[in-house]
Amino acid sequence: MTSHPPLTIPQLLLESVAAHGDVEALVDGDVSLTHGQLLAHVQRAGQALIAAGVQPGDRIAIWAPNCWEWVVASLATHCVGGVLLPINTRYRGSEAASLLQRSAARVLFTVTDFLDTNYVSLLLDGPDGRPELPDLQQIVVLRGSEHAETTTFGAFVESGGSVGPEQFDVRAAAVTPDDLCHLMFTSGTTGQPKGVMLEHGAVCRGFESWCDVIGLRAGDRYLVVNPYFHSFGLNAGILACLMRGATNLPHAVFDVPAIMQRISDDRITVLPGPPAIYQSMLQHPDLDPSRLGTLRLAVTGAAVIPVQLIVDMREVLGFDTVVTGYGLTESSGIATMCRHDDDPETIATTSGRAIPGVEVQVVDETGAEVERGTNGEIVVRGYNVMRGYADDPDATAEAIDADGWLHTGDIGVMDERGYIQITDRMKDMFIVGGFNAYPAEIEQALGAHPHIAQAAVIGIPDERLGEVGMAFVVPTGGATIDPDEVIAWARERMANYKAPRRVEVIEALPLVPAGKVDKNALRTRAGV
Repeated sequence: MTSHPPLTIPQLLLESVAAHGDVEALVDGDVSLTHGQLLAHVQRAGQALIAAGVQPGDRIAIWAPNCWEWVVASLATHCVGGVLLPINTRYRGSEAASLLQRSAARVLFTVTDFLDTNYVSLLLDGPDGRPELPDLQQIVVLRGSEHAETTTFGAFVESGGSVGPEQFDVRAAAVTPDDLCHLMFTSGTTGQPKGVMLEHGAVCRGFESWCDVIGLRAGDRYLVVNPYFHSFGLNAGILACLMRGATNLPHAVFDVPAIMQRISDDRITVLPGPPAIYQSMLQHPDLDPSRLGTLRLAVTGAAVIPVQLIVDMREVLGFDTVVTGYGLTESSGIATMCRHDDDPETIATTSGRAIPGVEVQVVDETGAEVERGTNGEIVVRGYNVMRGYADDPDATAEAIDADGWLHTGDIGVMDERGYIQITDRMKDMFIVGGFNAYPAEIEQALGAHPHIAQAAVIGIPDERLGEVGMAFVVPTGGATIDPDEVIAWARERMANYKAPRRVEVIEALPLVPAGKVDKNALRTRAGV
């Protein structure tokens, strides 16, 4: 670690080359790039972005699975002063189009053949017709077949030949810690996704602390199963590997046999992910711990974790170190972490304590800190807090109070050591296999169904994914609703983790005296 860690992503990349130039930085199938070779690829892609007219502050979107081209395109975006807009690969075309429209994205990097899905066709030829994308100048296909309105990644990179490397260097040097690096959309209680504006300095500083706490080191071989479009894959994956000289091995699809094979073949030492990843491995009939001998470090999220899972991760899967933490997109993806030498019960039952330079409190409805051991809302203050929501000052003011505290909407308890335990969610959000699902957004989408008058969604337990959605729907007058048809309809129009797995038709939604839907009554009805 340098005495003064880099505070911009371009500086981080350059310093990684200086420290680890000939060390393998990125391995994806037959492609193996040292840190020096990675920089060369990033530079050429950056020159192409400049040639395409991309200016500092322009939004550049990536809608693709984990692959080496994703890493190159994202770092090139950062190095020319662009703002990265990652799009969830599970989104349907209308969902992606909405983000592209709202962000005024100039360039989209995508693929045409992931899980039998052509993302270009999904975007341009969806069931609701062709979206208006007046700001989108170019669609670049990272992998897959050409489309009449796209450019291949190879041709795109070649188009930067008219731009000299010195122009790339000037752009990279001009990026400051206060500049935006990511625009990451996250859903909220209103159902409309909000664009979280994150800065270079906050992200770099936060994940420098992350690397310190978990003990990531040079020589580690890091299988990045977490999607690059998520903070866990982007900041704690791509950027963390650069920070420590670890090798980034992207993995596109979570498949237990394939992952166990890769651990063995690629000598994987680091495997972070949501609890569902480890539970799926432990429950798999072909689990062979003898093939997992290289594993040493796991990092998992703030979902409720059985103590036995932590024990099994160590004793069965063979991890030397298991660390848990808590963060949200609005806090640059990081706020609290357990330490690698904490006991298994602490790691399983808490989400750690504040990272250095960040304050965390548990407060009551007036904003006053509550006594330790008492439930309240978790609030966060420090350098890691977002600049705000893009084009939404009212939502920003609602999330960040006058004293700079970010109100997370999560209910928790803090113990005498400063460790927090998440106990509930004010926003009704539930987590499906590591993905945040927001009932209000799903309810709003279900409201477009021609036979649904009202909808209410809750999270229900699921053995494999932790939680899944269940929808209670009220039919329009005279209509008959087939639950299976609603599920199929939803899967065509929203990401599969959002689509309800169960649908129950009811005559009327239960209400509390204030007139709001009584979600507790629905949970009781569902038996949860």
